[in-house]
Amino acid sequence: MLVKGDALVDKLILLFVFDKMEVPLSENTVLDMCSSSNDWIEYMDCKVLLGTLLSHSFIYKVSSQGEPLYGITPDGRICLADFYVQIPSSIREEISAFVKNNRTKYKKRQECIADYYMNKNGTYTVYLKIIEPSQPLLELKLVVPDRQTAKSIYKKWEDKAENVYATVYESLVD
Repeated sequence: MLVKGDALVDKLILLFVFDKMEVPLSENTVLDMCSSSNDWIEYMDCKVLLGTLLSHSFIYKVSSQGEPLYGITPDGRICLADFYVQIPSSIREEISAFVKNNRTKYKKRQECIADYYMNKNGTYTVYLKIIEPSQPLLELKLVVPDRQTAKSIYKKWEDKAENVYATVYESLVD
């Protein structure tokens, strides 16, 4: 019988999430998916289990331009295949459905980074970036007159990044 917080099942759930997402994930993305947006694993347990899976080579860590990303290793896939049935089918179905409906959102969130800060003269600089796993694809810094404008750009970046990149690219390549 499944007991919430069962370490083996929680490790398998993490491996299942990595397997279903099919792309390396940041720690924040994993924590959001497994603990905040869903109740699959307790937050602190999830943080500890990431380290455990990494130390046992079931997941790997790759440095990127943003925060480090984690992905499932071949040994992790073998472990998952061997113990797959230990994950309750209801949780497997829930994870599969969640990933299917949210994969693009989480991928975009990891690839599109935004931040803003106040300058000495009272204006704000908005820093926008699109990251591929190995290198930045686009970096922009915009100076805007006030915090409201900076915050507005910051909030829109995730949805608008792809169009901004396409427009800049087409303008410069043609």
